Amino acid sequence: MADIKYYDVILKPVVTEKSMEAQGDRKYTFYVHPDANKSQIKEAVEKMFDGAKVEKVFTMNLNGKTRRRGLTSGKTAAKKKAIVKLTEDSKEIEIFQGL
Repeated sequence: MADIKYYDVILKPVVTEKSMEAQGDRKYTFYVHPDANKSQIKEAVEKMFDGAKVEKVFTMNLNGKTRRRGLTSGKTAAKKKAIVKLTEDSKEIEIFQGL
């Protein structure tokens, strides 16, 4: 298993209608490194965003989709998505403000 630093864990935020609606429940969605586990994701969120306290982390593996171009077929890259639930006394994550 590779040595993953906390700044390599979170790749980018997921900006969809469903993820924006979940922010009312203090849940934030990110694409994360495929080898990262829940404790590494929790540590990365708490270190990268000041005042954020993670209550729970939900993860899901997304398999790559099959795509075709003519007779050639292949698969897109697999991803891992994490939904991070913050505690009630935690500060909001600033990256999502104004979206």
